[in-house]
Parts: sequence; structure tokens; C-alpha cells
Amino acid sequence: MELEINERNRWKDITNIFERDTQFKGDLFEPSDELLEMYLESAKVLVVGAGGLGCEILKDLALSGVKDIHVIDLDTIDLTNLNRQFLFRMKDVGKFKSQVAADFIMRRVPGCKVTAHIGKIQEKDDEFYRQFQVIIAGLDNVEARRWLNSLVHGLCQFDEDQKVKIETQIRLVDGGTEGFKGQARLIVPYETACYECTLGTLPKQQSYNSCTLASTPRIPEHCIMYAYLHEWDLAFPTRKADKDSMEDMTWIYETAKKRAEQFNIKGVDYNKTIGVVKNIIPAIASTNAIIAASCANEAFKAFLQQSLNIKDYFQYMGNTGVSTLTFPYERNEKCIVCSSLPQTVKISRSTKLQELQDLLKEKPFELTDPSLTADNGSMLIPVVMRNQHAEKLPMSFTQLIAEGHYQEGLIIHVTDKKLFAPAKIQIHFTD
Repeated sequence: MELEINERNRWKDITNIFERDTQFKGDLFEPSDELLEMYLESAKVLVVGAGGLGCEILKDLALSGVKDIHVIDLDTIDLTNLNRQFLFRMKDVGKFKSQVAADFIMRRVPGCKVTAHIGKIQEKDDEFYRQFQVIIAGLDNVEARRWLNSLVHGLCQFDEDQKVKIETQIRLVDGGTEGFKGQARLIVPYETACYECTLGTLPKQQSYNSCTLASTPRIPEHCIMYAYLHEWDLAFPTRKADKDSMEDMTWIYETAKKRAEQFNIKGVDYNKTIGVVKNIIPAIASTNAIIAASCANEAFKAFLQQSLNIKDYFQYMGNTGVSTLTFPYERNEKCIVCSSLPQTVKISRSTKLQELQDLLKEKPFELTDPSLTADNGSMLIPVVMRNQHAEKLPMSFTQLIAEGHYQEGLIIHVTDKKLFAPAKIQIHFTD
């Protein structure tokens, strides 16, 4: 069914792109007057995060003709969000970001359907994610990015020649901002470098000397981190603080404020507590707009390849003028997510299972609480029934092999909450 004239005129700028030939097109693109209708009917995007960056991305997608958008976020709107998250108003404070953002976009852009989801990305099943051609992440933490990266790789299917089936590739566009700086990158599963490949390039998070925190705090950050790292464990030894819980963050704020008063330090408030604990750097609306535009642009090009996508990392540095840089990351052949080969871990036979588990929590793996299952089905530290297998933790690999818990040369499948799909490692004994 041909589009009505008014509808075609509405998207005339997009029509020009779809109907004109160009030397910058992708391999599969052929200009046609039918592409506009195909695009308007089939483009479907998931936006992860409805904060400062997510609001801009939602607006850009809707105004670029994407009529089927889903957005997921677990946060509610805070008063401090209003200066940069422009889809929200004072009356929306306390409501869920994804719902308010979805309703706002649908009111302002006729014909655009935005479906809101509340909760964690890990709670959705495979079929939910398979319905999207593109996922755009507007996140503020590494852990969620790692999980999404593992997701889009884990959902890929392969043909008999072990080549990725194109129809199962979900492109991941990742955006991020820090003050006047920002980045956007495109991850095409098993083609470009994945997020895990480049973990080593991430800057170190702000750290504080433990002696200073305990003995001579001088700034609000010292009081907040002492409450978070030390006093929380004393008060709640059986559980970690939930950074997304208002109740937990309020306890840390109040505890930090009392400590600040003892040392005559001013400046501890709830918002600063959130920023320090979550390592949040103040956002700037103009940076969000620039990075969101880049993310939406990459998503727009991904559907029909009417123009080549970036290769594959875009960096914006507004703190040194209007400066940009684009370059390709190289794939890591030993990546635990996108490499076809298991990563080799070198240990001695005297290494204890607990020591291997601890090793996987350090670089380059940086996992949280890895579970280990061998290729033949034997379970070293399984995902379930961990207590029943805890007796293996102090055992060396010499003992594990002798008692039949592990056979030398087997590939070990590693699962962790930071990964959607299991990673593969292979042990190489050095003795």
C-alpha cells in the first residue's frame, strides 16, 4: 500500500536519502522509492536508559521516522534530573522515567509508538531482544554495557560454515557522556571489536586512600566513601548496598553527614552521595544532544545501509573546543565474548579451585562471582547448588583430576552476572 502524499511529504528528507544513489552506500543498498515505506513499517529499536542521553535518543529516533520504539529503565524521576532530561516536568517527579518519556514522545510525534518497560535489562528473555534490529544503550555503568554486549553476541546464530547469520545480528550502539566529553560506538557482533575487547582502555575510577578515609577526611567525598565502604559493612555485614535503592542511599547519606559534622566538613548532601557512590560525573545537555544524534544516526544507517556506518568509535571532546575523533578498535583474539577460541588460563596443578575463581575476578576477565562447568558436564562451581560443591574450593587441580571432578584439556564454561552467555576458558598447566 502506497503512502499517502501527506505522509510522504512529512518524511521528504528521508525520502531523498533512500531514493538517491551515493558512493558512500553499503554493499546491500540500492536506491528505491519503496524503501521509505519499508523503513517506516519495519524499523524497530530498543533504547536502554531514559536519562539525559536516553531522552535525546528517543526524540531523535522518533523524528527520524522510527515508529516502533521500546525503552527500558528502572529509575524514577528526581528533581535534579529536570535540568537536562527535557522530557520530564515538575509534575513527573517520582514517576518512572520510561513511562513518562514514552507518553511524552507519543503526544508530540503522531504515529510513533513507544512502549515503556520498567526493570532491569537482565530480567527480559531472549525473545524480547530478538525482535529488535538495533539496541541503543544510553547507560552510565560498565556492568550493564558488558551484559548487553554479551547479549547481542550470545543471540547470534551460525550457519554450517560457522559464519554469522546476518538476520540474527543485532547491532549495539553505545553512547556515553562525561561532562564536556562523549563517545558513541557501533558494535556489530563478530565483525567489529566488542565492548569486552576494549575493557582495558577504560579509565580507572576515582579511588581514595583508605588511611585518609579512616583518619583524616578532608572533603565530602571522603566521608561518603567511608560510609559506603566501611560503615555499611559494619551495619549490614550480610548484604551489599544497593546503589539503586533510595533507602540504602539515604542511610549512606545520613551516615556520611554525621561523619562530616564530626570533622567540620560541609557539602555532604543526598545528590552528592548518589554521585560519589555511583561515580556519576555531572551531565551537560549539549553533550548529550551531540552524542544522542550520533547514536541515532548510526541506528538510522543500520537498517538499510544507505550510508556506511562509522568504523567504529566516535569521540567528542568539547572540553578542548569542538574536537572529534573517529577510529576503529581492533578485535581482541583472546576476548571471552567474541573470540571463537577459548581463552587460555595458565596455572600450575597446585593451584586451588578458589584461586582460579579469584583469578577470574581480576583483569582481563573482571568477573563478579564466576561459576565453572566443564565440557563433559562435570561441575566445579555450578550456578545452582553452589553450597554442595563448596568443598572443592580448597582442592588443588591435582586433587580435582585425581578424584574425577575435572579432566585435563577440557574447556570450562564460565557464567557470571556480567555476561549474558557463558565464556570459554581452557586451562594450560605450567608444570
